[in-house]
Order: sequence, then C-alpha cells, then structure tokens
Amino acid sequence: MTLTTEQVEAIANLARLELSSVEKERMRLQHSEILDYVNRLQELDTGGIPPTSSVLPPRSVLRPDEARPGLERETLLHNASETEAGQFRVPAVLE
Repeated sequence: MTLTTEQVEAIANLARLELSSVEKERMRLQHSEILDYVNRLQELDTGGIPPTSSVLPPRSVLRPDEARPGLERETLLHNASETEAGQFRVPAVLE
C-alpha cells in the first residue's frame, strides 16, 4: 500500500507536525513500507494459535507467597505518635 503525499500531510496535521517536503517524502516511503509489512502479516494463518500464546517460556515474576513471621508489636508501635492498648491511636473522624 502506497501512501500519497496528501495522506502524509493529513497524518502530520493530526499529529500537529510541521514537515518539510523532504520529511514528507521520507515519511511517505517509510509508512508505505510499514503498511506493506502489516499486509504481509495479515496473510498469515493464525487460526490455530491461541491469542495468549508466546514464543517465550512461561515464568512468574512474582515471588512465592510464603508465610513469614511479622514484626513484634512493640517494634511496630515504636515511632507512633500515640498508642492505646497496644494499638495506634488516631483522631476520630466523624461527620
């Protein structure tokens, strides 16, 4: 698919780009090549390939969820401005 200069100008206008005539011609050629490649990709039969398939092996980036002991209550409340009965004390929020 070959783009025309008018189509490139319309795209540049939508993107708020000011292009010289040399830039317009270069963009016309480059975008035409990209569209040709997309057309070639659309010719491939991908009917039997699940949409979530990948060429990379599956791996989890999350760490295993393992229970670990928490911090002692005194350590957690050490820097609290106010505590009461072993808990954080905060001002009441009532409307």
